[in-house]
Amino acid sequence: MTIDKEMTVEERLAKAKKPGQDAMILHKFYGGKIEVVPKACVRSFDDFAIWYSPGVAEPCRDIAANPDAVYDHTWKWNTVAVVSDGTRVLGLGDIGPEAALPVMEGKSMLFKYLGGVDSVPICLDTKDPDKIIETVRLLAPSFGGINLEDISNPKCFDILDELRKDCKIPVWHDDQQGTATVEVAGAINAMKLVGKKFGESQITIIGAGAASIAIARLLLATGFKPGNLCMCDSKGILNQSRTDVEKDFKQKWEICKSTNGAGKTGGMKEAMEGSDIIIAASKPGPGTIPAEYIKTMADDPIVFATANPIPEIWPWEAKEAGARIFATGRSDFPNQVNNSMGFPAIFRGTLDVRAKTITDDMCIAAAQELAKCAEEKGLTEDYIIPTMSEWEVFPREAVAVALKAQEQGVARLKLSRQEIFDRAEFMIRRSRGLTSKMMDDGYIKDCSGVVD
Repeated sequence: MTIDKEMTVEERLAKAKKPGQDAMILHKFYGGKIEVVPKACVRSFDDFAIWYSPGVAEPCRDIAANPDAVYDHTWKWNTVAVVSDGTRVLGLGDIGPEAALPVMEGKSMLFKYLGGVDSVPICLDTKDPDKIIETVRLLAPSFGGINLEDISNPKCFDILDELRKDCKIPVWHDDQQGTATVEVAGAINAMKLVGKKFGESQITIIGAGAASIAIARLLLATGFKPGNLCMCDSKGILNQSRTDVEKDFKQKWEICKSTNGAGKTGGMKEAMEGSDIIIAASKPGPGTIPAEYIKTMADDPIVFATANPIPEIWPWEAKEAGARIFATGRSDFPNQVNNSMGFPAIFRGTLDVRAKTITDDMCIAAAQELAKCAEEKGLTEDYIIPTMSEWEVFPREAVAVALKAQEQGVARLKLSRQEIFDRAEFMIRRSRGLTSKMMDDGYIKDCSGVVD
């Protein structure tokens, strides 16, 4: 949604609340958002002798003799598990596995529609990291990749590290790498638009959770100077006096030791002073970031307020306080810097070359391609990154990821640029076409009149 300057604050708030109101109606209307349907032909009931007993025994024997044949005979080549324990859901916090399921279904829907990737939501009834690790290990043979989602900090780091050691398929935590990829893409173009050098600018990150730490890591890998980065958590600026994090939050402690060259102390207000860009992935607003703090930033300030479901500050408040460019994680405001522009294409490229992992360099390649796509179309203050409606961006992003995987030696398949693009484009176009066809034929119910 665009921000109409003629609207009153009350009208803006009402419009911002509308997606949640519609969601309450339409989730019940559809009884969930995804289902499993056959993709093989059923010409007659005789075909079940092929798809099940006795014919199915032959591909089983082939896989037993040649384990990699599982990618040829089954859905493994194109299927990801979205795994959560429901302990840190969408800014809602620890709401449990059942309450997390609508989010994981939504994630699976985006995987399919935007990336052509089949996805299964799996919400676990445990908060024990060792049990989560063991469960995912046991599930891994059925999937081509694992997407960890909405798992609380700091255990999410250890879970990811342990699974990456043992699993033979790519495992990533989308709240880390996925979010960071899109934030970096947005930052690259925002800095270009205001005429500031990416590596020389002062950046402040509000929040020090999994997303923020990954954002910092990817920004530094892309060219930001460590001394120009300042991070602030709920207790204040991360610096070497913060011995409270040294023992239990090793990732935060690394930030304390390696950043904040200006030696800033204090809280959010002090962290934001003089910054060229702030990226907030913290407590949902409104009111988390006071508007007057933006006035203390450098000229042409850039503000990314990405908390969900409500950004840390409303767009109109930030603009009135002087923000030159403003972005959120929501699709109903301009400049959505949300991982939906990352994970579907990143996994598309990863699966298509059967990569063994997803490296930070693969994510940076995706970020740079995203930024390039928007720049080619023409950057504006309300357009720093492509939107989900620009479906042609996703195959390009997938190609960048797959080529980087091959370059780094983590891909099992060696394909040309054109082969990767053709495969990605076909899968994404097919998925979108299937949805449109089912809507046209009435297999997806028409919701017209159910909501305005």
